[in-house]
Amino acid sequence: MRYLPLSETDRAAMLARIGVADIDGLFADVPAAKLLPEPPDLPRHKGELAVERILGAMAARNVPASSVPFFVGAGAYKHHVPASVDHLIQRSEFLTSYTPYQPEIAQGTLQYLFEFQTQVAALTGMEVANASMYDGSTGTAEAVLMAHRVTRRRKAVLSGGLHPHYAEVVRTVSGMAGDQVVTLPADVSAGEDLVGSIDSDTSCVVVQNPDVFGNLRDLRPVAEAAHAKGALLIAVFTEAVSLGLVESPGAMGADIVVGEGQSIGVSLSFGGPYVGLFATRQKYVRQMPGRLCGETVDAEGRRGFVLTLSTREQHIRRDKATSNICTNSGLCCLAFTIHMTLLGEAGLTRLARVNHANAVKLAALLAEVPGVEVLNRTFFNEFTIRLRRPAREVVEALAARGVLAGVPASRLLPGAGFEDLLIVASTEVNTDEDRAALVLGFKDVL
Repeated sequence: MRYLPLSETDRAAMLARIGVADIDGLFADVPAAKLLPEPPDLPRHKGELAVERILGAMAARNVPASSVPFFVGAGAYKHHVPASVDHLIQRSEFLTSYTPYQPEIAQGTLQYLFEFQTQVAALTGMEVANASMYDGSTGTAEAVLMAHRVTRRRKAVLSGGLHPHYAEVVRTVSGMAGDQVVTLPADVSAGEDLVGSIDSDTSCVVVQNPDVFGNLRDLRPVAEAAHAKGALLIAVFTEAVSLGLVESPGAMGADIVVGEGQSIGVSLSFGGPYVGLFATRQKYVRQMPGRLCGETVDAEGRRGFVLTLSTREQHIRRDKATSNICTNSGLCCLAFTIHMTLLGEAGLTRLARVNHANAVKLAALLAEVPGVEVLNRTFFNEFTIRLRRPAREVVEALAARGVLAGVPASRLLPGAGFEDLLIVASTEVNTDEDRAALVLGFKDVL
């Protein structure tokens, strides 16, 4: 093919230099069960018009989140994004800009990153925030690495209420570094003994609030126990809107706060790109990964912005870098900042109250359905229910009726015995008609 310029001799020389026998050797770390036994059943060659038709037909098999009653959450949430957000981020000066390698020239980019940092610090109750991370899960792994640097210890304790995908990313990164990770068993009632899991070797305790099952957590006892042992508390969130109503992690004693900002300004987009939020105490700023934008004045006294910290391997010696993640989701954090600016503090609080009220309405309705048990005592806009049938079967049955009912817990935690549990989210986009459709669907299916 004209698009593959290397000859067989070239490839053989490259493979020999790397030290593998063939191309398949490059994929030795991929589990065999994850490899396709043969190429996908797609035409090898088609014209542009035919390709559009084929891909369009494939896309039509999806059910768009906005087209049906939608109660799916578990880390990615359907919220209303004002049209002005998408209009502004699609302006060419925003949409086509990239990481400023001569940053002070790009004053507009630095200013919106500075405003973003200010908003994230205020939301989380922390003193300093960076200019975004790749997403919430990788940000959590970076927070654990940061805690290791601060405490000079190598052991992390993960709450069983931490989103399983986040926990898996932490274990993957920690495994590569040879660090120890203790993951507590998943507990729907949030009754785990986190305090008893902290010892003098513990670097950090990672707790999600609200947790993956929707439970609201009081972080103060965990923070006190961690600090008594010289460890840090890392508070994680997946639903940024909750910070408009729930007490901030900083106010409850967290040392590092990290999470997913997708709920504000960023659409579901089939799972990405999203934007990781990262904040910490001022005394730990030198160990914080990612970029930090600062405010200053120029020689003539005019307000200006600078890249205060840029601790990435592209900019300084690799062995001195605090982060090796090269993407900070700049366009997504701009969308977050625009949406937050449109809302303001009062608007975010109102939005959070509407989310909570909708979830309370839904939980009350579902509690009256035979075969449904609401398990949470407290929650924000997401909760877990127990069904009399396997949740996966119920979700499929309701999807066939045009209702997306939630996320089976067994999908996130296979083999944990949660086959009858369903995680349900209700945001401001859900109407009385949506709730009625879900309730009717449960009654019929159960």
